[in-house]
Amino acid sequence: MQHKIEQAGPLLAEDGTLRETGYAFRPVLDYDRKAVRHDATRIKEWDRYVIVDPDFEIDLSIADYSNIGVDSISFRDFSSSVFYAKNRIQLFEKGDKLLSPTSVIGDSKSKGRGYSIEFRNGGDQRHLVFSMKRFSGRNGISGDIVLHRPSCDHIVTAAPLAESGKLFCYKHRIQGMSASGTIQFGNREYKLAPGRSFGSFGWVRGVWSKSSEWIWGGAAGIEDGSVLSLNLGSGDGNPASTTENVIFCRGTAHKLSDAQWDIPLRSKSMPEGGDWHISSDDGRIDLVFTPHSRHENRVNLGFTRLEREQLFGTYTGNVMLDDGTDTPVSQLQGFVERVRNRW
Repeated sequence: MQHKIEQAGPLLAEDGTLRETGYAFRPVLDYDRKAVRHDATRIKEWDRYVIVDPDFEIDLSIADYSNIGVDSISFRDFSSSVFYAKNRIQLFEKGDKLLSPTSVIGDSKSKGRGYSIEFRNGGDQRHLVFSMKRFSGRNGISGDIVLHRPSCDHIVTAAPLAESGKLFCYKHRIQGMSASGTIQFGNREYKLAPGRSFGSFGWVRGVWSKSSEWIWGGAAGIEDGSVLSLNLGSGDGNPASTTENVIFCRGTAHKLSDAQWDIPLRSKSMPEGGDWHISSDDGRIDLVFTPHSRHENRVNLGFTRLEREQLFGTYTGNVMLDDGTDTPVSQLQGFVERVRNRW
């Protein structure tokens, strides 16, 4: 039985273990890096935004993995087969990144030679400002994006990654944020518009083992006149205690059980690998993800290897709300990714 966290307080006990394991629809537990009682090189912290439009996507992240820092911008115009991504790496950060200690409010920022990324979080509204001079050849990229999500449920999970409890991940995910603004790539401007462009947010803090794998997916769109969005994941934590699987319908979270992923193998004739089927042991998820674009983002420094396979496409099918109502999912635009890190 999954446990819902109701009482506010610190995330970690004095011995560095999770004070409480489970999920919440608000970030009620406070993360403090100084309370971690483990090797500092195992602390991993990052902020990430994925914004999807029917015609293009932009992915922005600021990460402090302690042994390295990674600032990343990736972009794809879905009418093109070319994917663009640049990672800017710094060695041995160990908490030196300017990441907000809370996901509720506060700014995160990073900059280096020829680029800057800034996430301004005012609460209900988030302002993303970024630029990189030589993003692709001589072409630069820049953007000014506003994400708005009125008061509504989110999904927050606190999960142990080992029996000792000192390895853990604490995640705050928001799906279905209405996006507006512009992206300038080379001499072309891309416009984001509410009702068709949606943003996903991932605020993640924790202490990981050397090798980690997980799946994360998100989608959003307009169904029956209102925003319907999904957050799906598996691979980190014990699904018996908590999962991050949830559907957001009219601003209310409907918690789902553990998800099973039927992942097709890729082939030369179908590089995206065909449809992904997603179900659950409680019968409340019956979804098909159909990809139309795929890319990989890799960092390999020998002592650290980060691998992310990301697909963009549409979700269709059916989910069941808490009251037993069957809710159709019709062509929600979104993504799914598999991550394999040795860090």
